[in-house]
Amino acid sequence: MNKNIMSIKKVAITCAMSLCVGISAMAQDILPIDEKVYNDVPFEMKKMQLPVFPQYKVSITDFGAQSSSSALNTEAINNAIKHVSEKGGGMVVIPAGMWITGPIELLSNVRLHAEKNALVLFSSDHSLYKSQMRSFEDKQRLTSPIHANRAQNIAITGEGIFDGNGNTWRMVKKGKMTESQWNNLIASGGVVVDNGTKWYPNESLAQKDFRPNMIRLFECRNVLLQGVTFKNSPAWCVHPIHCEEMAIHGISVINPWYSQNGDALDIESCNRVLIYDCTIDAGDDAICIKSGKDERGRRRGWPCSNVVARDNVVYHGHGGFVVGSEMSGGVNNIFIDNCTFVGTDVGIRFKSTRGREGVVENIFCSRINMFDIANENILFDLYYALKNADIYKEEPVGEGTPVFRNIHIDDVKGVGGRRAMFFNGLPEMRIKDITLRNISFTGTRQGAVLRQAEGIVMDNVSISSLDDKPVTLQNVVNVSIDGKSIDKVGMDIKVIK
Repeated sequence: MNKNIMSIKKVAITCAMSLCVGISAMAQDILPIDEKVYNDVPFEMKKMQLPVFPQYKVSITDFGAQSSSSALNTEAINNAIKHVSEKGGGMVVIPAGMWITGPIELLSNVRLHAEKNALVLFSSDHSLYKSQMRSFEDKQRLTSPIHANRAQNIAITGEGIFDGNGNTWRMVKKGKMTESQWNNLIASGGVVVDNGTKWYPNESLAQKDFRPNMIRLFECRNVLLQGVTFKNSPAWCVHPIHCEEMAIHGISVINPWYSQNGDALDIESCNRVLIYDCTIDAGDDAICIKSGKDERGRRRGWPCSNVVARDNVVYHGHGGFVVGSEMSGGVNNIFIDNCTFVGTDVGIRFKSTRGREGVVENIFCSRINMFDIANENILFDLYYALKNADIYKEEPVGEGTPVFRNIHIDDVKGVGGRRAMFFNGLPEMRIKDITLRNISFTGTRQGAVLRQAEGIVMDNVSISSLDDKPVTLQNVVNVSIDGKSIDKVGMDIKVIK
């Protein structure tokens, strides 16, 4: 054969191979899970497989989507997702531009990819969100802007932004705004109720609050959220419920600091979840673990288990890391590590109340840095949302009694805060078997207050507080502080210096 022909064939083959590699890389640019995520996890955590998609790819523009400030693209985006799913899977691309849409439904084997400078804005026309479904706190809500039901092998990736247009949904409390902010909000329209203390975007929302969570993933398996920004959600932002094998990597979640129910991540009754390299600025709880509420949650009996959250940063929020208050199905095997909380209301927060039941155990928190926490750096409160409660009155243990036990907090540093720590357990069911090691808090107004707790170990805990009361004990049993045992402290408060 002619050498020139052979050379031409060789070049053609090489080019074809390079083209295939390029297409494959472009279609499969999902970042792999960093193996370090699994290092030193204090319980057995099986490595998960990220979703894998065929190379088939379409753009939403192929289905008639138009980038503008007025065109509605609900049908085009959902038709593109349906088409790819029926083809056996692949990627639906949202190009750079502004794309206004109603609810988007994710289907199995589809990766929704938002390119850089793609802004997906969910419509302020609430009539588009028709179906009602249970969404958060077991209440009826409208269809979520992004939702999936029992889907498998799904992903949302890219560098784009998904904006829930939450300001058209949310109630705002006057106490969360300055006077000028409040006056400007009222001047924008809407209605003011409850003696001028609450603002709603319109009268119908003031009458009935059906706000949806922005992303609701129900009983989905093999899920990836990577790279994108979710912001301005109507209520909770990212809410997987009964999901299994889910990775949340490198996303940003941004809600206004005053946003009512503006939680960032609410992981509810899920199994095997990774949350890492994320940035959060929330109006309510930031990284929150849940498992259903009261009788409905107990009857469902679906715990939240095997969650690892590492290398995340939280700015603002009611809690940097939170368990509860809806934890009736139980919570276990949770590891949060190497995270930073700046300006949150509480740093590490456990909350519940009588009536929830559920067992919270095997929780591990390590290498947490906190600054400018408004209230407690570490909080256990089993009187959540109760005012003027008799915290010393013992009630019978039975259905509805929550249990918090076997919780380990290590290598935590904090500067500032109203109180270093506050344990507020139930007299009939104390917070039990909590270890606190290598902890340093400086500049807090108050020290640590431990009330109605049992089996507390404090080892190398340093607290420098303005009240000069590093540790205060009341109604506690079997407390150890740097090897010194305290068998029991009753109603009379004891200060340890």
